[in-house]
Amino acid sequence: MTENDLPPRLTRLTFHGPLSEERAARIVRRLVRAGAARTAPLTVLDIGCGWGELTLRLLAAVPRATATGLDTDAAALARARRAAADRGLADRVEFAEESARGTARGPADVVLCVGSGHALTGAEPPGHVPAALRELRRLVAPGGRVLFGEGFWQRVPTPAELAGMWPGASAADHPELAGLVDAAVAAGFRPEWTETANEDEWEEFESGYQADAEEWLAAHGDHPGAAAVRERLDGHRAAWMRYRGVLGMAYLTLIPA
Repeated sequence: MTENDLPPRLTRLTFHGPLSEERAARIVRRLVRAGAARTAPLTVLDIGCGWGELTLRLLAAVPRATATGLDTDAAALARARRAAADRGLADRVEFAEESARGTARGPADVVLCVGSGHALTGAEPPGHVPAALRELRRLVAPGGRVLFGEGFWQRVPTPAELAGMWPGASAADHPELAGLVDAAVAAGFRPEWTETANEDEWEEFESGYQADAEEWLAAHGDHPGAAAVRERLDGHRAAWMRYRGVLGMAYLTLIPA
């Protein structure tokens, strides 16, 4: 297949994760809230930013703020730059195609790391979470906030469930929620807010993740590349059906202690 023959990708998703509009709005309000001991944030650093939707919403909420988003996905970054231009925010944000590992881009008043802890460290599970949190502690300015979005096991999966997930899936891939929060405290944070994606958010994300390609496949079943697309879709759906209700997503709003 040429690039023009490929099915469209992820156009049904606002966020690249199980995150609803309502939860996103609450998170943005919390991150930009100013109070007696805190001023509105002026700098934002987004680790593994993808197309930068949360960052752009933060900039819209704080007109004086500037932001940097880091990712290695050129297509996602191009989408982020288009969105920034469409919203009149292009002069306040840089979307850089570069690794976040060892980055010197901080410290920032708000650091976002949503589903991207792996971008900060080469540590293998279960050590990747503590390592990512230590890096986030380094990257956040005093008095700032970190939004850490990370997977956790809602319950320890059975061997049969693990066998049907992603290749090489292991019970060590994720902590349980209590262990995740404990790791944040051990890294030098206090958890201001702990919340987890609900079933509706997961179903919206997983269905939206597949929908563009599923629609294309239904209309292009005889295309030379249809078999590869079908294999990818069926494999991902089969994995989702195994981790559905087992894998969770936590959104931790963290304060550097």
